[in-house]
Amino acid sequence: MKQILVIQGGGRAGGNTAQLTDSFIKGAEDAGHQAEKISLVQKEVKGCLGCNACRYGKPCVQRDCFHEIIPKMKKADCIVFASPLYFWTLSARMKAFIERFYCFAEKDDNPPLGRYEKYPQKDCALLMTAADDFFWTFEQAVAYYRFAIVNYIGFHDKGMVLAGGCGDTNGKAQIDKTNHLKKAYEFGKSLYGTGQ
Repeated sequence: MKQILVIQGGGRAGGNTAQLTDSFIKGAEDAGHQAEKISLVQKEVKGCLGCNACRYGKPCVQRDCFHEIIPKMKKADCIVFASPLYFWTLSARMKAFIERFYCFAEKDDNPPLGRYEKYPQKDCALLMTAADDFFWTFEQAVAYYRFAIVNYIGFHDKGMVLAGGCGDTNGKAQIDKTNHLKKAYEFGKSLYGTGQ
């Protein structure tokens, strides 16, 4: 059994991103894994201040919900980033959350790729929704995910569900009119296989 932590970086309650996330979680749980969802709409996480207090052995100076999420991330086998597409990339809430990884990085005396720090080794995945469904709709978001989360932080990519064409930005969620919920369920169910 794997521990899966899903961070939902915005979206409306019951909206496209929430439904996609819930379908993924259902699939993972049906495969025998434990999954927990944390909504950054309900749990405030501020962006990094760049003060470097964490580089001198101090906890992050920000007083927000990130401190209670850190132990959950350290315990998780996989961290799933779920976000609506805002201005062609991840939501600001998700970006602020990712910036704060800096505070639990450790110094690496022999860093790969010339970076200063090392992070806990985790698997990761990406779930995204968008009203548009052009060939380039998710290009910038995926590039950021691959560069920051996979290449720089060093997490191991397990895949993604990019759910485009979920209705216009002013209307009700329409993801149920697509096959994306089924894809997310199957992705969650097959992420690690059954009961591993």
